[in-house]
Amino acid sequence: MLFEDSMSLLWLSYYVLSLLVLVAVYFAMAFLPRLPRLLITWCVAGAMWIPAGYRLPLIEEGEFYTGWAPAAMVSAVAFLEGSMSALRGGLLWLILGVGLGGCVGVALWWWRRPQLVEEANSRRDVEEDPQPTRRREPVIN
Repeated sequence: MLFEDSMSLLWLSYYVLSLLVLVAVYFAMAFLPRLPRLLITWCVAGAMWIPAGYRLPLIEEGEFYTGWAPAAMVSAVAFLEGSMSALRGGLLWLILGVGLGGCVGVALWWWRRPQLVEEANSRRDVEEDPQPTRRREPVIN
């Protein structure tokens, strides 16, 4: 079930809270132009949302617990424990997530970028009817 001590509920609550963080980051960067704001926001999203696998030793000799966690958490715990192999894997996924998030931010900016005035005027001129219409002046009788 979704409501009984489940991992899916943990991930769902993590993603809902991270969406709130992302909206707050986006609005906190309102002083920046749109491209850097989208780039920073989506880099943070990539860092928060990319998962990485981890492996923890259990009390019994030779047994391990494996699972998935956000790459930022895997990297942070590996750094604090001094585990270079886990740090390398976590940082690799973290860098990949930041890069993918940055690409999404640039793609969103490119897709919704404001058009230049000259470009918009040239498009409008091409779309207009080439036959000039006579202007009718108002007449008072």
